[in-house]
Amino acid sequence: MLSIKNLVAGYGKVQVLQSISLEVKQGTLVTLIGSNGAGKTTTLRAVSGMIAPQSGTVHLGGGDITGLSAYEITRRGLAHSPEGRRVFGTLSVEDNLRLGAFTRLTGQRARGNVEHDIAKIYTLFPRLAERRTQFAGTLSGGEQQMLAMGRALMLNPEVLLLDEPSMGLAPKLVEEVFAIIATLKREKVTMLLVEQFAAAALAVADFAYVMENGRITAEGPADQLRNDPAVRAAYLGAAH
Repeated sequence: MLSIKNLVAGYGKVQVLQSISLEVKQGTLVTLIGSNGAGKTTTLRAVSGMIAPQSGTVHLGGGDITGLSAYEITRRGLAHSPEGRRVFGTLSVEDNLRLGAFTRLTGQRARGNVEHDIAKIYTLFPRLAERRTQFAGTLSGGEQQMLAMGRALMLNPEVLLLDEPSMGLAPKLVEEVFAIIATLKREKVTMLLVEQFAAAALAVADFAYVMENGRITAEGPADQLRNDPAVRAAYLGAAH
């Protein structure tokens, strides 16, 4: 479904990604773990068109999306829930969700039943239903994260990119967010999850990649990496 081959990307003259390759098969949840500065967020930004790859290829559903604008990539069915949430603070919760369906509402992507999908988001995230008319900027950090995820899902995406959904959240909210991710996995939503909280990511994922200094240094089934001594020592700690 999503195929990245020999991807090189960075910012200006700074090369962050060192020819990385990874695959996300349809209906699976793949996670990319690593320390701060490893290049995880840069990977998602290069895939979704926020930055232009320097070389390499990105294919979505068999089609080449390498170097397309973020808008064009969204039209092809790739949704990105970014690091830091980036909700539209002066718009209501429901207006944020409708913006997630913009390409559907304008006929540039198969529309489906948008109202049904909004209702589905409210079922998945009951707190958003309670705050549907509230300005997004007044929500708590956890609620904003839920809104960012819900907005991305409103694209009805082929692939959903999730960038650090647990960042800055209290432990209880982290559990809630990962419970929602597990629900999406059961519904066969295809996802690429970037997450510094490696234990939670490996517990929910089907397959995992480890990134260090812009390179993929390990890969395999998530359960296998979760029990790998080197991965445990570097990312999971003695408690795991």
